[in-house]
Amino acid sequence: MTRRFPSPGFLYGLVALFGALFIVVAAWWLTRPTTVLPSKLALRQSRFANLPGWRVDKLAAAIPALLQSCKIFARLPPATDLGLAGKAADWRPICAAAAAVGTSDETAARVFFERFFTPYAARDRDRADGLFTGYYQVSLAGRLTPEGRFTIPIYGRPPDLVTVDLGRFRSSLKGDHIAGRVSHGRLLPFPDRAAIDRGALKGKAPVLAWVADPIAAFFMQIQGSGEIELPQGTLQVGYAADNGRDYYAIGHDLIKKGILTRETVSLQSIRAWLERHPRQAAPLMEMDRSYVFFRKLDTSGPVGASGAVLTARRSLAVDHRFIPYGIPIWLATTRPSLRRPGETVPLRRLMIAQDTGGAIRGPVRGDFYWGKGPRAAALAGEMKQQGRYWLLLPKAALAKVVGAKVAARS
Repeated sequence: MTRRFPSPGFLYGLVALFGALFIVVAAWWLTRPTTVLPSKLALRQSRFANLPGWRVDKLAAAIPALLQSCKIFARLPPATDLGLAGKAADWRPICAAAAAVGTSDETAARVFFERFFTPYAARDRDRADGLFTGYYQVSLAGRLTPEGRFTIPIYGRPPDLVTVDLGRFRSSLKGDHIAGRVSHGRLLPFPDRAAIDRGALKGKAPVLAWVADPIAAFFMQIQGSGEIELPQGTLQVGYAADNGRDYYAIGHDLIKKGILTRETVSLQSIRAWLERHPRQAAPLMEMDRSYVFFRKLDTSGPVGASGAVLTARRSLAVDHRFIPYGIPIWLATTRPSLRRPGETVPLRRLMIAQDTGGAIRGPVRGDFYWGKGPRAAALAGEMKQQGRYWLLLPKAALAKVVGAKVAARS
């Protein structure tokens, strides 16, 4: 019996068919839509002994910042739900004990924090590291009326601006908001930065002051607060509202164009480029369609989104959708070295969650408030570090944390 084999032509066709199938499958695999899982806060109970640098930091220096948050808690009804931070009533004994500690007794401060709080390592799902940046309080010269070079308005909140807290309508949108103006019963987008720069709000919004430097005014909006030096004295201004447009970091555009790199982009390098290219500065800044409106402050410093007066080097801006305001946070990251450019030094410090920002998004994300002055501006502008943190949650709220299926002690 003669054994039959496939003809060469048949084999070549088979190989071609499988080759074509391979190309199709490979193309599908490389271009298939990928599902990006949304951020999710995951907590794992820890011990103070596991916090890097816990025994080194001057913990008493964080007490004044905590007491600023205690003022906010004291104004809330006792049953107010603070999420992972428990209820406002849980903070009554904590704040009373904090007030008794003082700011110089390190032993008493350490005993206080370890008595009332339990540390939890924070993760974004299974990722412990996150991005930590810095911000500061801008200072610029101004006038109460437009004169000479002082023609840039610092607007207060427009009377027709409507801000909607979406979390009040749907729990899944907690921490998100939109803004606009009502026309014929419909909420419409508010003018963006370009329109406002071209006079869309002229005569339609209060002007708190007039300044001469549009670039400094732009960065004051990004920082969210500022000091305006007037002939009559210093005017403190803080965030009042925004136009509801998405924040865009203009440094991304400079990186895309090859002007800066991810390693060289900073507040200082962006500002230097804007000042060297005045004709291109306005169009670039207008790529950030977000616009911040200010209010006059009668406080000694800027006020965070929590309502607390910020404390330099102890206040941290967080994503309030995940992290409750007022809680202590143990931060372990690095900061730029001003003496040795390009190098970093450890930054391990007890912070208080008291603020937020348009670019602060994610369960492990923070913005370190450096204060004011040239040193603060230099550190804030250069800081973009990886790090991690631990939430110090009140022991009185432990049942709630366990109910959230926090991972077991490690």
